[in-house]
Amino acid sequence: MKHKRLYYVIHKPYKVLSQFSDENENPGLGQLYQLPKDIYPVGRLDLDSEGLLILTNDKKLNHQLLNPKQAHKRTYWAEVEGIPTEESLNVFRKGVTIKINGKAYITLPAEVEILKEVNLPERNPPVNYTKHPVRCWLEIKLTEGKNRQVRRMTAAIGHPTLRLIRVAIEDLQLAPLASGGITQVSENVILKKLRIQPTT
Repeated sequence: MKHKRLYYVIHKPYKVLSQFSDENENPGLGQLYQLPKDIYPVGRLDLDSEGLLILTNDKKLNHQLLNPKQAHKRTYWAEVEGIPTEESLNVFRKGVTIKINGKAYITLPAEVEILKEVNLPERNPPVNYTKHPVRCWLEIKLTEGKNRQVRRMTAAIGHPTLRLIRVAIEDLQLAPLASGGITQVSENVILKKLRIQPTT
């Protein structure tokens, strides 16, 4: 019998691990979803990040999406401290130097814009806005995914990230899923939205 490929899109909540098991008193995805045992996340979002995460048993998709040569565009909304100048944003666009595993790394060129309006529910627990009174939202588009890369990049231009949400991978959108939401997607739809050629 042919192995059935299953695909789910979830809105990973804040302070939930990108794995099914709990660890160090942090809840895993198994606390939220009851799925077949062969389902696992494609890539990850760190504990403090929210948003779009794909769950599947399709090992080929995992390789196709995470292979750096494929350069799939990921879109993030980052709420940052302060308001960056256009000069700072241009530095960000060209590539900034961050530390990865203790070594200096220059990021690939990225797209970044200040978002005028973001209509999102409050995080639970919320950001401490008393401590960070001046802030704005950035839309950031990357084609690479180093560990905590967006946070490291915004910090490198002097605007630490307060809240981070992945809202899209290529044409696959997080909306309208609420935090903790899940939807099952067909193979044809997910491959088309991720701009991946179907394989047999």
